[in-house]
Amino acid sequence: MLLSQQLIQKFRNLRQLQQRLAISSTGYANAEAAIIGIVAALSAVLLKQGSGWLGTWRVHTTHVLPVWLVLPAIGMCFGFLAGLLVQRLAAEASGSGIPQVKATLANFPINLSWRVAAVKLISAMMTLGAGLTLGRQGPTVQVGAGLAAGMSNLVPTSPEHRRQMIAAGAGAGLSAAFNAPLAGVLFIIEELLKDLSGVTLGTAIIACFIGGVISRWLGGGSLQLNLELMNYSTQFALLDIPIYLFLGVLIGLLSSVFHHGLIFSIKVYRRLHISLPLRVALAGLISGLIVAFLPEYYRDNTGLREYLIASDPNLLLAIITFIAQFILTLVAFGSGAPGGLFAPSLILGSCLGHIVGVLGSQLWGSASLTTYSLAGMGGFFSAVSKVPITAIVIVFEMTTDFNLVLPLMIVSVTSYFVAEQIVPGSLYDKLLQLNGIKLQKDAPIDGVLNKLTAQDVMQCRVETLDVEMPIEELIQAFSSSHHRGFPVVEKNKLVGIITQSDLQNRYSSNHRLVGEIMTHKPVTVKPHQTLGDVLYLLDRYQISRLPVVDKKKLIGIITRADIIRAEADHLNCKNNVSGPQPEPSYVVYQTRSPSIGRGRLLVTLANPDTAETILKMAATIARDRHYELECLQIILVSRHSSPSETQVRTAKSRRLLRKAEALAKKLHIPVHTQIRVAHDVAQAILETVKERHIDLIFMGWKGNTFTPGRIFGTVVDSIIRQATCDVVVVKLGSYGENLHFDRWLVPMGGGPNIPMAIKLLPALITLGNNPQIRLTQVLTPLNSEANLKVLEESSKQLMRYLSSENKVDAIPIQADSVTEGVINLVKRRHYDVVILGASREGLLQQAIQGNIPETIASGVDSTVILVRGKIDS
Repeated sequence: MLLSQQLIQKFRNLRQLQQRLAISSTGYANAEAAIIGIVAALSAVLLKQGSGWLGTWRVHTTHVLPVWLVLPAIGMCFGFLAGLLVQRLAAEASGSGIPQVKATLANFPINLSWRVAAVKLISAMMTLGAGLTLGRQGPTVQVGAGLAAGMSNLVPTSPEHRRQMIAAGAGAGLSAAFNAPLAGVLFIIEELLKDLSGVTLGTAIIACFIGGVISRWLGGGSLQLNLELMNYSTQFALLDIPIYLFLGVLIGLLSSVFHHGLIFSIKVYRRLHISLPLRVALAGLISGLIVAFLPEYYRDNTGLREYLIASDPNLLLAIITFIAQFILTLVAFGSGAPGGLFAPSLILGSCLGHIVGVLGSQLWGSASLTTYSLAGMGGFFSAVSKVPITAIVIVFEMTTDFNLVLPLMIVSVTSYFVAEQIVPGSLYDKLLQLNGIKLQKDAPIDGVLNKLTAQDVMQCRVETLDVEMPIEELIQAFSSSHHRGFPVVEKNKLVGIITQSDLQNRYSSNHRLVGEIMTHKPVTVKPHQTLGDVLYLLDRYQISRLPVVDKKKLIGIITRADIIRAEADHLNCKNNVSGPQPEPSYVVYQTRSPSIGRGRLLVTLANPDTAETILKMAATIARDRHYELECLQIILVSRHSSPSETQVRTAKSRRLLRKAEALAKKLHIPVHTQIRVAHDVAQAILETVKERHIDLIFMGWKGNTFTPGRIFGTVVDSIIRQATCDVVVVKLGSYGENLHFDRWLVPMGGGPNIPMAIKLLPALITLGNNPQIRLTQVLTPLNSEANLKVLEESSKQLMRYLSSENKVDAIPIQADSVTEGVINLVKRRHYDVVILGASREGLLQQAIQGNIPETIASGVDSTVILVRGKIDS
């Protein structure tokens, strides 16, 4: 118990280890598979030892009390208890368990969990100990799969990852039951997942190998076949091939009868209309009565298997054993008792092999009965379960005898083809069909949940809060927004998430900042994860939204509504969720100058009326920083046409770029120009930034937006959010040609972009005559006691950059809101230029009274400049 608790605790810590060590998803899956292999092996050994102890006690009791009384009574009582346990606690634990595992892997809503695994383990122990003719290998497969499913729920990742872990747990259970790691791997590939991908194969090998090693280490012998103590020998000759072929055909025929018998038995029990506990009790009673009148060695199935394989020729014994085991298995399995068919199949196959071996020895004069018995085991297993390769490998791993390989292959493959011709399809699929579940083979995965990824439907414009935002502003942000939660960022990286529930449950008078009450390390998804993965995590954690993160950077958010919208578009035959997707932009014209600058400043030119002023401002900054000037003109084309194939006229654009070349030449600045054809302006700018290694973007802005959900407008929003370099956005004043740059106002808020604004001022004020600068801080009722240290330090820093001729004032003002204070001050003192700090999320996007930059820009006639510093990559 202590070991299990330690394993569970270690598993709970895996996610934290994954985050701290940044291990790959493959490495994480392998670590999880290793733990699953250990736990599955422990459960297999426990099932073997427990059922063995109960079986020994049952056999010993027959030596004390009348056998005709003891065996039926024990079978009935333990059968009733096992059935009651399954019916009350986990109905999924009835029967073999392998059909349930297959259905779960096919994404049918059948529960697999720790509870199902525990109920299956205990009930199977009772069933086998009661003497019902069933095997423990099928239950071990379901127990391993259930334990793996429970562990995967602790650290949810994706449905596909969970499927792989469940399959690994099932394979580990089979490996531990037979001490056959290779057979466990092949069973996953051949029957469960039918998948040869690297992750599936890797996790299967690890789980099955560890399961087999642990099982052997703790004494879990494979079917207790101690063949070394039997002094058996196998022989194979070419003259025996016809007999092995006959054995394969015979097994194929009788296994088909066995297949129909199992289905018939289940239907007969259902016609009785009695509960599961009564059905299993009835099966225990009938089995006990039958075994009571058989010879003593029939009371121990394990001893019977060893006896059949190593016994002298005894045709009558083999025939009686086959008939008895055939009937007992139908009686037990049809009741729904927790138990599998692997062990009965192996016994039935060994009986047929013994019978054919005896007949062959009479025909040919000599034959190895052990070889025929073992080959028959593999053949019957192959014909019933329809897994010929797994059957061959299981028997080979149990015996490690290479002489058996060819006989096994002949019998297993022959019996498989004969059985497949008579009864096509898997027995497990037929059992599922009886319960109304039909598995589709090779069904194409064409749903939108598997085709689209998070980045296809996510919302790229994300409203975020800063980790150091005061609680008072958080409360008013919630009151003015329809959102119930916000991602929290620090230096443009996601550090948490804050919801209304966090505010209600965690807030106290001691808390002042958002970072103190937010949820740290929130659940996130990566851009390439499918919508199925996203929906799985949303459902698992019972949340409504997930941040989309790429290398710790928040790039979007996805909600249940986004997924529903994508599914609706798919059902309405809209192939593209957001319409035709933009292609990369195409450069149709460019000029280059010598690259001699310390960096590059990209200036976008769109409006000929404002282009000259924008160019002058950008060139002033470039000259001050010794940057090269990169001038960009973008021509938009329809999304239904390719930018590289669409004919465009570039005459006007080239005239505009020639003005830029003339100005740069006058100021002795290296200048590069280019014209791009694109579907999307923001995309073309970002592509240019990446290709040309831009250090600063300088672009114009109209000063307001009428697009719902946009802060500055579609293009500027995308640039501020996604561009990794410095960004400067300018809304020119509405004075026509009479623009002035003499009186400058810089509101201070302590944000991260104020230092950048201070550094830009020395270059920009050269555009004016005798410029005057005022730094101010708006004191509102919410922050009337605000720290003015930022204002003082910024003033000192600015004075170091300016000459003594320039006048700088640092004076706070009182106002009801930031926007009201700034607008009134600009109008009253007639400031020409206002510089504001922007951020990747949109300047003060979480402010209490709307969008501050847009409000200020539309409320004043002055020029407004927004600055946003470089984003650390």
